[in-house]
Amino acid sequence: MAAPLSVQVEFGGGAELLFDGVKKHQVTLPGQEEPWDIRNLLVWIKKNLLKERPELFIQGDSVRPGILVLINDADWELLGELDYQLQDQDSILFISTLHGG
Repeated sequence: MAAPLSVQVEFGGGAELLFDGVKKHQVTLPGQEEPWDIRNLLVWIKKNLLKERPELFIQGDSVRPGILVLINDADWELLGELDYQLQDQDSILFISTLHGG
């Protein structure tokens, strides 16, 4: 069984508005059978942090196009995207590049 993990989840570029305007969240993910990956984290975020309009953040089992995801300051595309296995003390940053106009 995977041990609980402590990670920092941060939202920027307007994405924080979907989370009551709170940019930084220090969260402890509970222990579970499978290791935590970004796919599981997105489900957890939707259930526990997301306050409104999930369609602006989640599309299917991933983030919407236009949301940049950085894991420890590196583009998630270099790290396996949804399959990246989270490590204790990881920092995950979601930045919306979608702006009205």
